[in-house]
Amino acid sequence: MAKSQSAALDRKKLMADPIMVGTIIVLIAFLTLFILYPLAILLVDSFYGGTGFTLDTFKRIMAMPTFITAIGNTLKVGFLVGILSTIVGLLFAYVEVYVKMWRFVGGLFKVVSMLPVVSPPFVLSLSMIMLFGKAGIITRQWLKIYDNSVYGFWGIVIVQTLTFFPVCYMMLKGLLKNIDPSLEEAARDMGASRWKVFATVTFPLLLPGLGNAFLVTFIESIADFANPMIIGGSYDTLATTIYLQITGAYDKEGAAAMAVVLLCITLGMFIVQKYYLEAKTAATLTGKASRGRMLIEDRSVTIPLTILCSLATLFVIMMYACVPIGALFPTWGYKFRPLTFKWFGQVFSRYHGLQAFRDSFVLSLIAAPITALLSMIISYLVVKRNFRSKGFIEAVSMLAMAVPGTVLGVGYIRGFSGGVFHTGFLQSLYGSAAILIIVFIVRSLPTGTRSGISALRQIDKSIEESAYDMGADSFKVFMTVTLPLIKDSFLSGLVTAFVRSITAISAIILLVTPSVYLITVQINEFAEKGAYSIACAFATILILITYGSVLLMNLFIKYFGTSRKLKPEKVKKAKIKRIDIRVVKEG
Repeated sequence: MAKSQSAALDRKKLMADPIMVGTIIVLIAFLTLFILYPLAILLVDSFYGGTGFTLDTFKRIMAMPTFITAIGNTLKVGFLVGILSTIVGLLFAYVEVYVKMWRFVGGLFKVVSMLPVVSPPFVLSLSMIMLFGKAGIITRQWLKIYDNSVYGFWGIVIVQTLTFFPVCYMMLKGLLKNIDPSLEEAARDMGASRWKVFATVTFPLLLPGLGNAFLVTFIESIADFANPMIIGGSYDTLATTIYLQITGAYDKEGAAAMAVVLLCITLGMFIVQKYYLEAKTAATLTGKASRGRMLIEDRSVTIPLTILCSLATLFVIMMYACVPIGALFPTWGYKFRPLTFKWFGQVFSRYHGLQAFRDSFVLSLIAAPITALLSMIISYLVVKRNFRSKGFIEAVSMLAMAVPGTVLGVGYIRGFSGGVFHTGFLQSLYGSAAILIIVFIVRSLPTGTRSGISALRQIDKSIEESAYDMGADSFKVFMTVTLPLIKDSFLSGLVTAFVRSITAISAIILLVTPSVYLITVQINEFAEKGAYSIACAFATILILITYGSVLLMNLFIKYFGTSRKLKPEKVKKAKIKRIDIRVVKEG
């Protein structure tokens, strides 16, 4: 009874605040128009024809052998990449948490976990072709192999595994750190071997987390467009088939139906991951470990595992290092010649490089603060406010995480090319830079929202209530009290949104027009043409931009964030001030 009265009082306060009500209305309109509406249009296009409800479009695409093959190919790649990424990620996480390793190896692990974040999603495909392709340095120059082909199923699997396993590594590292070491030590005291302890204690506790990591990687794999496009060859997946159905066959209705099939697969996996496995993980691993873990120091264990992970890490770093090196070769795949910077010069003199970097940078710079602010507002409403449409806002903002970029691109084409519901309203968005900014915002919104929700749940409600009691309105409280307390999450969300926007490809490849040049589109175009040196030059500059952005964010948070380190003399003054206040109060 008391709980319902409190909820009713919260809603009454909310309705008396016009700023908050207006914010909620604008948010609902934005989420409905730019997330729900494009997906609803896909369903309408797929099931509705000139005579009403029909399944003719689905029957037509299901009769295409290429589409059925693409579904099978997508599922095979997704399952294998999910399994391999989870296994490799678990190995790396276990070595870092349980094994006493050299400090140098720990630094390598950090580099590997950072590289996929700051690089375009298809960089490793370029490296794989340049090292192991028909004109590859390793296969052609060193091993004298001329008839190999890195394209196809195994090329996609290897590249996606190397791209996505750091995600599993970061997820599983946190779970392993939260396992209480006393559970495992009790089994060791009973005489169990290390393998027995892992199999009977550690692994069962990790099962929900492993399932979570597998499904996240599976969704990322089947939604990936760029890697299958560059290294897939004739091995089609759903994402590439949808793209070719629009750009090659000009069949928008068929592409919409294909997009619905892909969306159903990713949504089903997302629902399992979000509402089943995440709940089980939270129930299984409760809180932090009660004390420090005794690391494994047995050389028969530490040396093989450390060497194995070090070699894998160095291989991944070599793959990424191949990109800037490839940009310095006069002609890739032939005998060594003096390195040159001519490709970097041609990027700007012949291939619209300046415009591509300017357009990408400006659009991402516009999208990033809007995304960060929207994420924090949604997080604030979800955590700190109680109203009827709160669940709708949270669910729809997270929905974009489960929607593949290609599917979203098709939805925007079908939804806005003729205006909203073909009325002409907002038709001017289609083909403009504004629709690219909206796509950037929608794609990055879930990441920032999750970060904001985690940060806001740590803030006591009484801090904001004190500001309300002093007469501040909701906008002033949010800007002067809440936002400063979560500015680390805000800055992190801002830079994450910027990096995700400037490296995006799958969602915008169908929406970009000749009037706008984007770096990732240029890289994809030159990679498809076989101009790998130019593609590498574009990618190298892009990696430098994104890595520099992350470094600037870390420095800013270190010196100006809520968790910044104070100088010793400032800490001493703060302690003296607190002691003086305490003495005055006691006196």
